[in-house]
Amino acid sequence: MMLNIKENSWVAKLAAKKLKTKNVTIVIGSTIHLYNVTKQQFLQDEKWVKHEVCHLKQFQKHGNFTFILKYLLESIQHGYRHNKYEAEACRTEEE
Repeated sequence: MMLNIKENSWVAKLAAKKLKTKNVTIVIGSTIHLYNVTKQQFLQDEKWVKHEVCHLKQFQKHGNFTFILKYLLESIQHGYRHNKYEAEACRTEEE
């Protein structure tokens, strides 16, 4: 699996504002976007890495455009906290 990690991402900054949180990671395609966290800090947190790798796999499974649509629809219908894709990623943190 090819992946990139982008620090100080404007995409992640927008997500942080929307989620009202200090730091955030967000996956788009094969890139993990970071905001207010360094690559080193992120990689040292095993649970966080597992969570985001799950999202990378979800993108691979569904395709970029399709996954974004499915994810957004799921969030609109059930909210971020009850989004089935987030729930799956949270479960992988404990594996």
